[in-house]
Amino acid sequence: MITVQLKPKKEESLLRFHPWVFSGAIQRITGKPQEGEVVEVVDQQGNFLAVGHYQIGSIAVRVMSFDKQNIDSDFWQKKISQAYGVRVELGLINPPYNNTYRLIHGEGDFLPGLIVDVYDDTAVFQAHSVGMHLNRQMIAEAIVAAVPAVRNVFYKSETTLPFNAPVNPEDGYLIGKASDTFKAVENGLELQVDWLKGQKTGFFVDQRDNRALLEKYSAGKKVLNMFCYTGGFSVYALRGGAKLVHSVDSSAKAIELTDKNISVNFPDAKNHCSYAEDAFRFLNDMHEEYDLIILDPPAFAKHRDAVRNALKGYKRLNLKALQQIKPNSILFTFSCSQVISKDQFRLAVFSAAAEAKRNVRILHQLTQPADHPINIYHPEGEYLKGLVLYVE
Repeated sequence: MITVQLKPKKEESLLRFHPWVFSGAIQRITGKPQEGEVVEVVDQQGNFLAVGHYQIGSIAVRVMSFDKQNIDSDFWQKKISQAYGVRVELGLINPPYNNTYRLIHGEGDFLPGLIVDVYDDTAVFQAHSVGMHLNRQMIAEAIVAAVPAVRNVFYKSETTLPFNAPVNPEDGYLIGKASDTFKAVENGLELQVDWLKGQKTGFFVDQRDNRALLEKYSAGKKVLNMFCYTGGFSVYALRGGAKLVHSVDSSAKAIELTDKNISVNFPDAKNHCSYAEDAFRFLNDMHEEYDLIILDPPAFAKHRDAVRNALKGYKRLNLKALQQIKPNSILFTFSCSQVISKDQFRLAVFSAAAEAKRNVRILHQLTQPADHPINIYHPEGEYLKGLVLYVE
């Protein structure tokens, strides 16, 4: 096996079980590893530290194990079975009331670079590293072996692998073949999933608990769901008894999915309208007075160089909502940018509130659900941040 030797004292993060080796920590590499190949990481004295997938870039090795072992079919089946057992313990696998959940959440399930969401009998699998791409068939087989309900595995990694990776991934079924679209069931609601062309794996599973919380606040409210995508928050608001729900997204395709989700769950709903429009333009020009607004934008920053501009964007967006929302109302506001910390996001919202000159209380501080676990040794995995605010 190819060996990656670290510079003096650069083993300290691995001794604390952090799952990444950065390129700047490497002293020398014995051999010429191909991207995605399994390598062994050692310290200056040659003592074993970890095994992982080698890749070109800032993160040079993603650790698969801190024990000396083979990364083979037995490894994948054990790891995926363990992750499935956690989801069983969480009570998420509860058809027909709920058949939608995240099975593998990268570093949070000790499998860096691997994301798997399950929609009833289909698992949608994303590789974020070449190592996961090269092992895709073994991983797919391990998923089917570990999860009794799963019959199909769809591979969706054309947009998630490193852009300079020497591979040519194609989305498609690795095992089985389901229908091209599927209505996932989440907490008793049917939600359209488009894993062929949709964002992520086709649906944002990570907002499940936050959607359920919104439902409890929706009775009698006029609700505005910005960046609605498939309308998940809108459907929950209607079930919660909202007086009116408006869904806004710049994507006409997203609005089409939202309208389908509304019609499936509430075929006679007369209190919902959707708009394919830019969020800032809609907030500037809106004529309705809303007493519950949801701001769930796409990631404003995907790398650290974009943090400053992203924080300006979060402040601008929240300022506009805080200026427009009715007195004594509720604002749900989120950031899904991993490089934006909780404190940075909260400061951006604080700055917006101060500039809007509104009295604001924090009612809830939100995060990702339990099937998106955070590896205690990898705090970077806490990517979803949210606040529920009471605005006087």
